[in-house]
Amino acid sequence: MGSKNKLKRFKENETFSNVIQPTREEIEEGTFSKKGKWAEHFGNTNPIVLELGCGKGEYTVGLAQRDKSKNYIGIDIKGARFWRGAKTALEEGLTNVAFLRTQIELIDKIFEANEVSEIWITFPDPQIKYKRTKHRMTNKVFLEKYKQILKIDGTVNLKTDSEFMHGYTLGLLHGLGLEVLYANHDVYKNGGSPEEVLKIQTFYENQYLEKGKPITYIKFRVV
Repeated sequence: MGSKNKLKRFKENETFSNVIQPTREEIEEGTFSKKGKWAEHFGNTNPIVLELGCGKGEYTVGLAQRDKSKNYIGIDIKGARFWRGAKTALEEGLTNVAFLRTQIELIDKIFEANEVSEIWITFPDPQIKYKRTKHRMTNKVFLEKYKQILKIDGTVNLKTDSEFMHGYTLGLLHGLGLEVLYANHDVYKNGGSPEEVLKIQTFYENQYLEKGKPITYIKFRVV
């Protein structure tokens, strides 16, 4: 994407009612006004579902289209990417969608304890190199952050094309004694996966499928 297009999207994001862009200072200093008050933002007390590293926002929007009884927040630091999802949500009049531009590692400073019902992690970078382990979105540090904000019965969903990420996460969950509700190493060949796993496909997921890569899925609890 050219720099002019990025700037155009950044500017347009500023006009979107469903895009929130706090500064890092606001979040770290505890002055971010929506923490603990996301129900006020949506105007209801419906369950809140997050997509972390939402990219273009395809999954956030897809989930929101399927279930209007929940509120969905796509989180990514790259606003030029989720511009598409935010724009689509506005065009379709989806009032149960928001996009938040920030770093994932700040998530425990953005939501209060028990404020989130469910988390989706879709096609994250597996960060295979050992030195990148700290950025892996299902490592112990991130799992602890998810635990801090999820309700007692809250769940985390990991959908990925990376067999490494799938195996690493399963091993870590079993090692920590956490509850794995469902696991499938090839959702389109093996039956049993939830409809929201099978019916929503991102641009990159379609590319992976064209290359014959299996898509894996895990649903688990950290609380």
